Amino acid sequence: MTEWLYGEDGYYATYKNIGKSGDFYTAVSTSKFFGGTIAKHIVSLVDEGFLDSNAVICEIGAHHGYFLADVCEFLYTLRPELLRSFEFVIIERFDDLQAKQKEYFQESFGDVVQITHYKSLQELHCQNAFFIANEIFDAFPCELYYKGKTARVENHEIFFDSDDDWVTQMAQKYHKDRGEIALGYESFAKEMAESCEKFEFMSFDYGEMQARPDFSLRIYTKHKVIPFFLPEGEEDYIPREQLFQKSDITYDVTFAHVKDAYEAAGVAFVDFKAQMTALVDMGILELLEMLQQNADEKIYKQELEKVKMLIMPHFLGERFKMIRFRKERA
Repeated sequence: MTEWLYGEDGYYATYKNIGKSGDFYTAVSTSKFFGGTIAKHIVSLVDEGFLDSNAVICEIGAHHGYFLADVCEFLYTLRPELLRSFEFVIIERFDDLQAKQKEYFQESFGDVVQITHYKSLQELHCQNAFFIANEIFDAFPCELYYKGKTARVENHEIFFDSDDDWVTQMAQKYHKDRGEIALGYESFAKEMAESCEKFEFMSFDYGEMQARPDFSLRIYTKHKVIPFFLPEGEEDYIPREQLFQKSDITYDVTFAHVKDAYEAAGVAFVDFKAQMTALVDMGILELLEMLQQNADEKIYKQELEKVKMLIMPHFLGERFKMIRFRKERA
């Protein structure tokens, strides 16, 4: 999975468009009010004294840059002076994506918003920050585990015949006899904890607190979701060698693993809830009321329909979760 997504020719190594010929739409690309709600939450953190007016606002894995740009746009509406005093940062390892993000921010804001890029959290050192990520934990590499054995890959075929004590230990800890065991949560949490003295971190991903009892690994290609272990002969079957590095691959997050990793790094777990509940709690409906009072009725109705896709209860909406952590100064 590391080579599939992050190798020299990996899927994430180059910029991907969203839409008919590109990536799947995410919550970020559904409505600007997703980022707007985060902006409203950031303002509330300033008002309660947790965030300083010169804090770092950092998105991790921004890809297109839309999310952080939407946050900036709503900050301009809600508290414009913060747009000038905050430092805006994106953590992005790939130079090609950095260039696209810079280009998008320049087109959107000119010289009003300056973006600083770092390739990893290890390069960032700050006193006070708000970290945000969307669908990041499901893009971490993982090992595949089945009844005591870890998978190995040979010519795109999967064989469950390897022994890995750490993978087995993690599978037992999260009561899995099969499924994905994520790699890197512990080091990621530690890097964030060491990068900043006081921060809040919020992330959105598909998954549940407890581990799934099966494999969730899946491939996105040509606007279809294909189970990784789909048998040959099934309608949507495509040989893995044709999909390798040319399509997205992901799995459901075991949030208990994320929570344990952050608590082990000295960061406090704050909250876990469905995305739709989190957005309502953070004020997305109040933002819509502001729009209704200040915009044309047609525009309001258009945005309302988009927001409904984010907050109305449905199968995927229930599975899309928000998890939040805080680290206080020692």
